Amino acid sequence: MRTVVESEAGSEDFGTLSEPFRRELLAYCYRMLGSVHEAEEVVQDVLLDAWRAYDRFEGRSSLRTWLYRIAARACLKALEKGRRRPLPADLGAPDSSPDARLVQQSPEVPWLQPIPDYLFTAAPVDPETAVVERQTMRLALVGALQQLPPRQRAVLILRDVLQWRAAEVAELLDMTTAAVNSALQRARAVVPLSEDSVTEPSEPQQRALLDRYAKAFETADVDQLVAVLTEDARLEMPPIDNWFEGRDTIVAFLAKQMRTIGPAELVATSANGQPAFAVYARGADGTYRPHALHVLTLTPHGVSRIVAYHGPGLFPLFGL
Repeated sequence: MRTVVESEAGSEDFGTLSEPFRRELLAYCYRMLGSVHEAEEVVQDVLLDAWRAYDRFEGRSSLRTWLYRIAARACLKALEKGRRRPLPADLGAPDSSPDARLVQQSPEVPWLQPIPDYLFTAAPVDPETAVVERQTMRLALVGALQQLPPRQRAVLILRDVLQWRAAEVAELLDMTTAAVNSALQRARAVVPLSEDSVTEPSEPQQRALLDRYAKAFETADVDQLVAVLTEDARLEMPPIDNWFEGRDTIVAFLAKQMRTIGPAELVATSANGQPAFAVYARGADGTYRPHALHVLTLTPHGVSRIVAYHGPGLFPLFGL
C-alpha cells in the first residue's frame, strides 16, 4: 500500500501528466454532448475520478487512452437520458414568410450550444492540424453528430475525427471490432465526415465579408446584407423555433428586425472554429446591451449560414 507521501506525489504527477489532455477531452465531450457546460462538468468528473483511481493505474495503456475510456463511459452515461440537442432547422421546415409569427420553445429545450475557440484550441499547432481541428468542431457537424445514437456517435468521433484504430475503439467502448465497424458504417451513412470538407474564403476575402456584415448590422444597411449573403443562405435563431432560408426571405425578415431593434454594435469573436459576432443593441437610454451571438458559416461566395443565439446567456462563456 502506498504511503501518504507517495500518494501525494502521485496526485501531483497526475495533475501534471493529465493537464495536456484537458482541451482534447473537452472537445471530445462537447462533440458527444453538444453542450459546453455539460462537457465541462463531465471533464471535471473524469479528471476527479481518474485522480482518485490513479494509484491503481497500471500503465497497461497510455494515460491518454485511460482518460478517454473514462470520458467515453461518462458521456454515454450522460446520454442515457436521451436528450438530443437540436438547432431550429432540425425541428421542421423553414418559414416561407418573413412576417411569420415567431415562436419560442420552452426553456427546457436543450439547444445545441456553440463553443468558444479558446476552450479547445491550443498553440502552437501545425497549420494542417489546426484546420482539421477547426473543421471537426464546426457547428453544423456537431449538430449532425447529435442525430446519431450515442454509441454510433462515439465510434464515429473516435474513428473518423480522432483517427483511432478499430481495435482501439473496440477496447475503449467494450465492443467487438466487428461491432465497431458495423456502427461506423451506419454512422457514416448519416454523417459522412470524409465528404464534409469545407471550402473557406481566402483571408482577405474573409476579412472583407466580416467587415461588411458588421457594417450592415451597425448601420441597418439592407443593401450590405444583400451583398454578403449567399442566395441559399440560412438563418436560425435559438431559442426561437422559426428559421428562414433564401437571401430574399432573410433580408426581408432582418430589415424588419433592424427597424425594431435600432442601432447595434458588433464585437468580433470566434466559435466552433468559425467567425462570430456578439451583437449589442442600443436601448432607449442609449446603453448598449447584449442582444445575440451570431455564429457564421462563410464560403467564397458569402455568408451561407447564420445561427443567431438570442439573449445574453452565452456572453459570459465567451468572455463578453
